[in-house]
Amino acid sequence: MCGALLNSPRVRREAPGREALRAAVARVAELADEEFKCLAYALAVLDDEPLIALDRATGAGFALRVSGIGDNSQLHTLLADALIGRGLVQGEAPSADAVARCRDQAGMVPTTSSFNLVGADGQWIWNEGKPADIPAVDGVRIVVLDPPPYRRSWPAGRFFPGMTGELVYEHTLAPDVSAALLARVAAPVR
Repeated sequence: MCGALLNSPRVRREAPGREALRAAVARVAELADEEFKCLAYALAVLDDEPLIALDRATGAGFALRVSGIGDNSQLHTLLADALIGRGLVQGEAPSADAVARCRDQAGMVPTTSSFNLVGADGQWIWNEGKPADIPAVDGVRIVVLDPPPYRRSWPAGRFFPGMTGELVYEHTLAPDVSAALLARVAAPVR
């Protein structure tokens, strides 16, 4: 199974040469004109990585920490749970079953979006991408929450079935910190 060795957070953190392997896979993919998506995504999984979510509508900002999330569909579902589920932003929270499937339970179930994810560069963050591709500002990845332009749904679950996904809410940012960060992000590109 692709990435099975990388299911362990310890292996992902401590395995030597991960950056060199990532570069080698990218080069081989380029030469072979093949995507090697599964392996590339496994090598790019983030662990204990800070993430800031900014709600453009209210100006509120939130500090979170991401680990073991294989793709942005999984991130999107867990982000909705962390913020909507706590009543921090408006929207429809995912079901407990969808959240469990994105964390550590087998299988997938349908879920829908309550927001559109946008990067600090103004580009949409597509669910088919991976968290490692989200642009950073001063070394921290930033996700801007915008209203969804249309209703989207997807199967909630884990890209890597053996890898536990975590998105931990840490705290709400002070209003002046959120405002300063929002001032640095681009308007959404449509």
